[in-house]
Amino acid sequence: MPYSYDNQNIFAKILRGEIPNDTVMETDHTLAFRDIHPQAPVHVLVVPKGSYVCYDHFARDASDAEIVDFNRVIARVVEQEGLQADGYRTISNAGEAGVQEVPHLHVHILGGRPLGRMLSRAD
Repeated sequence: MPYSYDNQNIFAKILRGEIPNDTVMETDHTLAFRDIHPQAPVHVLVVPKGSYVCYDHFARDASDAEIVDFNRVIARVVEQEGLQADGYRTISNAGEAGVQEVPHLHVHILGGRPLGRMLSRAD
């Protein structure tokens, strides 16, 4: 299934330098920056610089170099932010049912406090 990428989404604008961000790490293929509305003491967003809507789009169409770089940046951010010892959560939402708010692949890295259960069982 082809994905339609909206190049006017907020992350595309951040990547083009039209909107400032609090950069945590940047490589040729990936940008990591602090969330402007953090949900935990550490809340970093990691986005590929390519035009990918969601994770399966990225996994299917990104180059090997993009995929490796993106995942390595996630690991480096976790280490840099000191989250390995106490734990952390990574989240990537996709589509309407997944409550994706920005149509550009992004992974949330959250930590710095106990996060509780991610989902409750629906009865």
